Amino acid sequence: MSRAAVPGLPSRHPIGEQLPALYADDDFAQRFTAGLDTVLAPVFTTLDNLPSYLDPRLAPADFLSWLASWVGSLDDPRWPVELRREAVARAVELHRWRGTRRGLVEALRLVLGVSAEVSGDGGATWSRTAGADLPPAPAEEVLVRVWAPQAGSAGSAGAVNTVDADRVRALVRTLCPVHTVCRVEVLPGPPTGEGR
Repeated sequence: MSRAAVPGLPSRHPIGEQLPALYADDDFAQRFTAGLDTVLAPVFTTLDNLPSYLDPRLAPADFLSWLASWVGSLDDPRWPVELRREAVARAVELHRWRGTRRGLVEALRLVLGVSAEVSGDGGATWSRTAGADLPPAPAEEVLVRVWAPQAGSAGSAGAVNTVDADRVRALVRTLCPVHTVCRVEVLPGPPTGEGR
């Protein structure tokens, strides 16, 4: 989308009206400044609406990639525009939770529309006492179990949803902390048992 030339866009600040009285009746000066108004009208319109360009819920669709780069948000031009807007709007919140179970579950829900359960902590240990023995070794992997929302449930469109395992694995690889080994399981439905 180009904002460089918008045919017929009136200027909210015509230059000809701001000239000294000497040029108010000068035909050449008025035509010359009208040409400048045609060039500057999109600039003034953009500046007058600048807050809307910086709000992901109002910005033109072609600005979303730019806004996403500002906040380090996930962005894919193939996603629906509303999903891209939501990802940019929630970027700060998701960054706050990045590398945690909650962050991974929220990102999977937002980006892929799947439900998830994360278990394991990826092997991070520490001790409060210097020189003390380390705590027992934790599980070495993080297990991410995903499933499609049930038809008719919140977040589903009423149709039977499927899970694209490759996209889930790619997103989990992107969001899991680098020191962890993440394993993904795709389930046919919500898990049952004590973990839920």
